[in-house]
Formats: sequence, C-alpha cells, structure tokens
Amino acid sequence: MIRKFFNQKKSSTDLGIRIRLGILTILFAFSCNVPVNNPAVSVEETDRAPLPDFQSTPLPSRPSFSPGQLVDYTAQSGDTLPALASRFNTNVDEILEANAFIPRDATTLPAGMPMKIPIYYRALWGSPFQILPDHAFVNSPTASGFNTAAFVASQPGWLNNFRAYVGGETRSGAELVDYVAINYSINPKLLLAILEYQGGALSLPEPPVRRRLLGLERQFWESHYLQLVLAANTLNNGYYGWRAGSLIEFEDASGNLIRPDPWQNAASAALQYYFSRMYNGSEYNDAISPEGLYKTYIDYFGSPWEDSFELIPGSLRQPDLFLPFPLSQTWNYTGGPHTGWGTGEPFSALDFAPPSEKSGCIPAKIEYFATAVADGLVVRSRVDGVALDLDKDGDERTGWVIFYLHLATKERVSLGTELKTGDKIGYPSCEGGRSTGTHVHVARKYNGEWILADSVIPFTMSGWIPHRGIRAYEGTLTKGGLTVTACECGDAYTAVNGNYP
Repeated sequence: MIRKFFNQKKSSTDLGIRIRLGILTILFAFSCNVPVNNPAVSVEETDRAPLPDFQSTPLPSRPSFSPGQLVDYTAQSGDTLPALASRFNTNVDEILEANAFIPRDATTLPAGMPMKIPIYYRALWGSPFQILPDHAFVNSPTASGFNTAAFVASQPGWLNNFRAYVGGETRSGAELVDYVAINYSINPKLLLAILEYQGGALSLPEPPVRRRLLGLERQFWESHYLQLVLAANTLNNGYYGWRAGSLIEFEDASGNLIRPDPWQNAASAALQYYFSRMYNGSEYNDAISPEGLYKTYIDYFGSPWEDSFELIPGSLRQPDLFLPFPLSQTWNYTGGPHTGWGTGEPFSALDFAPPSEKSGCIPAKIEYFATAVADGLVVRSRVDGVALDLDKDGDERTGWVIFYLHLATKERVSLGTELKTGDKIGYPSCEGGRSTGTHVHVARKYNGEWILADSVIPFTMSGWIPHRGIRAYEGTLTKGGLTVTACECGDAYTAVNGNYP
C-alpha cells in the first residue's frame, strides 16, 4: 500500500504546478475538463453516458478514489490489459489479481465483460460523454454500402461542387473524402461530419472565409484537402495513442491540461484530442458535447450507437503470416514499428529491404521481389498501396488485410488477383511516398482498424516478433535466441531470413 500511495503522490506532485495554474480556468470556464456534478449518479452506474435527451441529464462525476480502490468497468471493443492499466494508472498484475478469470496471455478483451480495476486517481479527468463508437470512427464494415458520392450529391453544400487535383487526377469533394478514408482507414461519415461541423460542407453554399478550414496549423497545408488530411492524421494519432495506452493526457490550444476519462472509448478520446488541437474553453467543450460533433453526426447519419457491431472481438489472434519476401533469401530489417499511413500513430508497419550493393532508390534485382505473407485476394492495387484481403470477400474493411506500400508500378500485382502464400506481389521501390531507399512497407488491419505491430497481437511473420523502439522506425525483431535491430544501414546486424533457425 505504501508503494501505491507513493506512486500516486509522485504523480500529483509532478502535476502540481499545472493543476494550480488550471484552477482559475476551471473556476471561470465552468469545468473545462471536469464533468457536471450529479451525486445521484454513481460512477458504477454507467460506462457510457446516456445519449438521448442528454441536455437535461447531467453527466456522472468521478470522485477522488482511494489509492488502489476497485472500480467497476465494462470491457469495450478493442480493450487490452496494458492499455487499461495505463488509463487507470495501475498495472497489469493488479488487474489480473482483481480478475482471476482473465488469463495472463489474454489479447483483446470481449466487449461487455464486467471487470474490477484498481484505480489510482489522477486529477482533472475530462468528460465521460462518449461521442461515437469505435466502429463509426474506423473505416469499418459498418461503412460498407455507404455511397459517399451519392450522399454528397444529395446535399446542398459547397462540397458537392468542390474539386482538387490530388494523386495525379482531379477529384470531386466526395472522391477526396473517400481517398482520405481509404488511406487513413477512417470512416467517411465521420470525415463528412467534421467537414460539416467545422466548415458547413454539406449545408453552406460557400466554405467559410478563413485561411484554414479546420483550424489545423501546418505550414503550406492550408488548402481544404490538406486540412482534411491533417484532420485524419490527427484523429489517428489520438485514436491509436489511446488504444496503445500511450496517450493519457494532452493540452488544448491554450495549454490547459486534458486527461480523458479512463472509462472513455478510443473514438471519443480521439475526437477530444482532435478538437483540442484548435479549440479551448467553451469551443472545446461544445465540440465534444452532445450539442457538438455528435449532434451533427446524428442529424445526417442517425445514431451510430444503435449499431451494436463489435469492431475488435475478444481473444483476437493473427493468422499465420510469413515474411514478405522469398523465405530462401536474406533481406534487411530497415524499419521498426512506425506509422501504417501518415505520420505518428498508428505504429503498425515494418520495413524490409532487399540486398543491394548501393544505397538509395536503386531498382531491385529481378530475384528480389516482395511476396504475399498469406493467401489472399488483391482488393486494391495502385501507387499508394496494395491491399491483400485474407478473407477474400472483396472488402478491405472486413477481416484481416495486409497493406503493402512502396511497390514499383512495373509488375505490381493487378487488382482482383488471388494469391497464395509466397506468390510474387511486386518489386520493392521508393514509389508511393517518401523513402530514403528501396524497400517494402507492410502493415495489418482488422475490420479496418490498424493493428499495432508491437502489441498483445504482435505482427509475427515466420516466427519473427517485432518490438518497438523509443522512436518510430527503431526497434528489434526476435526469434529464438536471435535479435536483429532495425537500421537503414542494412548491415549484418539487420539481416533477416525466413528459414532461421
């Protein structure tokens, strides 16, 4: 108990200065990050605040829990023990001790499973209101059948007539939304709701007259399309940071500390993070409230909470996968866990490069081609990526999908091709994005969600297990007694062979 209290005390001391500075903000801005008190509603009575008629129903408050106090929690889709331990400021061993029925090797937890979690209080927890379920955030099976072009055409807003030259062609507003949705794997309905909430894209005849449509700051990224790209990237950083348990606090546009409620789901924490990038005070509180983005979403698409689809099932495990090159060959591990697409999170991808006498973007020799890591159907094949659908249902949003990047246009596998494990899928190159040398980039998705490479479901290929480093692209691969360290140098210490041992 002494150790537990010490850990909590240390955390409080570290934050003392920011907490004292935040008191005035809390007093004058009426709970910038703290929900409305309602003593009649206990923390155990709800994991997700009520959605209908919310304006008249105050949110439940979180008391100052005793160190290590057991609180009720209902597992949500995609929850893992390490992430829960981070969010509740405890550790996996203590959670397992309080829930003896959970096996130590558990991967994802089944949604709806009741648990007891020892909690160590952190001050300034944010709103417990859950804005969207995770399946409405990710470009998941619940987006199947939604026709972005038809929907945008049915609306009077400026997006209907918007055009931009992107990816080598002129695209309509709806096509741009789909382009971002596919690459970042974010639900197109969510992107449309954000464009409407912040820019009137579906209702106003002209976009607001301001320099940055969505208020996201990055030099030379001020066009409406690039603002949408920044939005998608920011959303993913929030979503997968919460998934991993690495994002438990952040600051709003004015530097006020925000700590998402530990009971939050990944989608809602991501939206809180997103709106904190450009808003503070009442603007921020409005955006994450039932009268903010949530209302815009349900006005156009109905309540996503009525769909009980489970995005990530309990006890999810990866199918057997092989390294993305012929097993008889030795390639170099040039990139540890890093983003699947964009910058920052999700750290879902790994990089491999063929042997070469020269560094840089050198065409691969004819025998050094990338291969299918499993049987599957090619459901996307273009310069910005190849998607191998392992369940072969033809939909990139369902089941396990392997994503390849930097495959050369020449001899790249064609759309609709059915491949067997080890079949040629294309040649590694520098095409399809920024690259310092010829390589292939591989990542995984399940039901549209990027699966982190170093996680409770490790991106294991031919028995090689990845471990992330301190920074993106760093890390190791281990198999048996052998460890290789990721490095662009491509030396002997990065050599990987599928037939070892």
